[in-house]
Amino acid sequence: MTGVDRVLPGADLVEAGLKDLSQGIESAPALLVSIGAPRLRRIGLDVPQPFPSPELRLYTLLQRTDGDAAHSKYNALIRRLVSFERAAECAG
Repeated sequence: MTGVDRVLPGADLVEAGLKDLSQGIESAPALLVSIGAPRLRRIGLDVPQPFPSPELRLYTLLQRTDGDAAHSKYNALIRRLVSFERAAECAG
């Protein structure tokens, strides 16, 4: 897989994360891709250098932007990442 298959669930988030990560932008999508980097690489995506401690950094970012909803938002983002990874593995 050379690029993100846009029909897969969560593809928009992964694509945005790859773009931000390649530009060194610490965003929720970039941190999510950093979390999934090992598995995303195994399915064939070219993942730039991930951010260190992405789980903690993502949660901290979500706390700043979503307050008490950070935990729910974090879990929802992780579910979207896993959905993408599973679908990509099945498609590949």
